[in-house]
Formats: sequence, C-alpha cells, structure tokens
Amino acid sequence: MSVADAPAASAGAGEADLPGSGPRGVAEWLRGTGRNGFALLGLVPFFAYTVVFLGLPTASVAINAFRTAHGTWTLHNISLSFEGIYRDAFVTSLKVALCTSAIGVVFGGLFAQAVLSTRRNTVLRRVVTTASGVFANFGGVPLAFAFIATLGTTGMVTRMLHALGFDLSSTGFSLFTFSGIVVVYTYFQVPLMVLVITPALEGLRPQWREAAEGLGASAASYWRLVGLPVLAPALLGSFLLLFGSSFAAYATAWALTSGTVPLVPIKIGTLLSGNVITGGENLGKALGFEMIVVIAVAMVGYVLLTRRVSRWLR
Repeated sequence: MSVADAPAASAGAGEADLPGSGPRGVAEWLRGTGRNGFALLGLVPFFAYTVVFLGLPTASVAINAFRTAHGTWTLHNISLSFEGIYRDAFVTSLKVALCTSAIGVVFGGLFAQAVLSTRRNTVLRRVVTTASGVFANFGGVPLAFAFIATLGTTGMVTRMLHALGFDLSSTGFSLFTFSGIVVVYTYFQVPLMVLVITPALEGLRPQWREAAEGLGASAASYWRLVGLPVLAPALLGSFLLLFGSSFAAYATAWALTSGTVPLVPIKIGTLLSGNVITGGENLGKALGFEMIVVIAVAMVGYVLLTRRVSRWLR
C-alpha cells in the first residue's frame, strides 16, 4: 500500500467502526426513526384536541381582552376589571381559594398520613384512594344540590339540629354565603389533597425515621427537622394545585348562591350572557384573561415544585 492510500484506508476503517454505520446500521436507524414517527403520529389527535379546544379559545380570550366591541385596541377592559364590583370579585375569589386551599392542605395531609401509617395493601387504603378519586371529581350542580339538601334552610341536617333545639343560623353560618362556599369547596379540596400528597408521603424513607429515632429524636422533632423540610416543596405545590382548582370553580358556586357572592367566574358568566352590560363580552374576556394568568402562574409553580420533589424522593 502506498503512502497516499494510507489516509483513505484509515478513514474507511474509522467509518466502519462507527456505531450505526454500514447497511445494517442504516437499517436499524431507519427502523428506530419509523418507530419514533409512529409514536409521534399517535400524539397528533391529542395535540389537535389541545390546540382546538384549549389553544384557540385561550388565544381568542387574550386578544379580545384588549379590544373594544368595534375591534380597536384598548386597555380599558383591563383597567375596568380592577375597579368596583370586579375588584371585589377578585378579592373574594382569592380569599375563597386561599382559605379552602389551606384547609385542604392541612386536613388532607393529616388524613393521608394517618391512612399511610396503616399496613400496606389493606382494604382501608384501597377504599380511601378510590373514595378520594370520586369525591375530588364530584362538583358542579350535583354537589351544590347535595349540600342544599343537607345543610340548606330546610336541609335534613338543619331540621335534625332544629328538632334537638339547636338553630344553625344562630351561629351566623349560612350555606349561601362566603362561609358556605368554603365548606362546600372543602368537600373536594381535602380528597384532592389526599391524592396529590400521597406519593410524596410514600417517598419518605423509613430509614430516615429510624435514624432520627436512633439519635434520640422524638416524632415531633423528626417531622420538624426531617419530614416537613423534605415535604415542603410537595406541600407548596399541592397548595398551588388546590388554589387553581378552587379559584376557577364556577358551577358549584353559581348553583349554590345564584351570584349573590361575588366571584370572578360568576362575573364572567354574567358578562358573557349579557345580563348586566350590553356589549360587555370583552370585559368578561378581560377577566378571563386575568384568571388564565393567575392559573398559569400557579400551575407553573406546581410543575417546578413537583420536579424538585421527584428529584429529592428518588
């Protein structure tokens, strides 16, 4: 072999050693590409559904929030949404969301830990998990009707308490006020918290508690110094998820109060139906755009915190 042929031979040898080279390597690459292509093809219906039923309506709301009824661009809708009854609606919605989310995190977390302290694969765990899934998704008009039939003015529990000489209204509680909405929302917030926090609680290593007890730590010290710091991102992420769920709820509050309690979703529904202000559809879309921003911030925070929890509890 001549000196001139040596570089060519070396290059050919290097190419032959590369993974995926040669006819067999090309065939394997094509088969892998085909499998990936078919996998991506299976996602087309999902992406199409997301674009048509989520992306396009969201874009329409965001655009029309900054337009007048005549199609000109304006910031009047946004500024008006922070005034008067609409500002009060935002404040009330935030109060309901914060209150019910805090209640859900506390009681849902304690309930989930109490269930997980039992033996694995017991009937209790399966029943609690199944029931939590059902209760967390039970809402809307049926939930409002169930509470009206139970704790309403002529509800079953209300009449039973009245027969025992106790008037529920004397405590200042009414199902059709702010406190009533908090009670009803708590019904699905606590089960939702059980579902969300259970994987994080299961990720706590038993060895951590054994090591803490071996060093003389009490149960309270373990939770204060080990358990809660590890669970802090999961708890905060769960709070954000519950916040979004409560902040965006509409049908339950509307069926329960008929709009007497000012909430942002109810105000949006009223504006879009044209019952208050003629041509106020874009004002309703401005409120909807602001709700989208609030929910988006909450969900981004939830995703980021969930990723951190997954890294810590591997």
